[in-house]
Amino acid sequence: MIIHQFDTENTLLNQFLSELRDVQVQKDSMRFRRNIERIGEILCYELSKTLNYKIKSVPTPFGNKTMSLPSDSLVLCSVLRAGLPLHQGLLNYFDTAENAFISAYRHHQDGGDAFQVIVKYFAAPVLGAKTLILTDPMLATGKTLENVYKSLQSHGHPAQIHIISVIGSQPGVEYISGIFPEDTHLWIAAIDQELTAKGYIIPGLGDAGDLAFGVKL
Repeated sequence: MIIHQFDTENTLLNQFLSELRDVQVQKDSMRFRRNIERIGEILCYELSKTLNYKIKSVPTPFGNKTMSLPSDSLVLCSVLRAGLPLHQGLLNYFDTAENAFISAYRHHQDGGDAFQVIVKYFAAPVLGAKTLILTDPMLATGKTLENVYKSLQSHGHPAQIHIISVIGSQPGVEYISGIFPEDTHLWIAAIDQELTAKGYIIPGLGDAGDLAFGVKL
């Protein structure tokens, strides 16, 4: 897996990331969603530099101008519900992309630490020969992305896979590196080193879905 990590650089992204982590700023759910969206915009801009381009002639009022424009067929696939703000950030830039959505949640049997990831809803176009961009803001254990990847395989094999996350754990990144093809790109704002016994990122930022949309039952 090819990893692109950005919190080690001096970039405006760190301002948005610091606000996502800050327990005081987190009280404003609209700002929380917008910061995830803005990080998605930054990461997809960086990703766009690796896409394929073709020279095209663009008509202007005073003649034609040749320009190098993206030529990949893109599919944006987000994990519900926490992935929605991140998905919007990508769609702001990749506005002609096709879209896919999948629900995946943790089921802790008997309230213990062990859990399984359950996929219940999946809607996607054909993926064959396209560039697939998977978005999941929190890459904790990596098991959610593993199950999502397995579900997507019934829709064809993409030519290229990119994963976009806000915060991941080192164990989670290592886990998915053994699941996805070697040429998969991971675009991630930050990688934290630890997980709790229940599989939550330390220090992370908490439950991204709850902070964005409210506490669930």
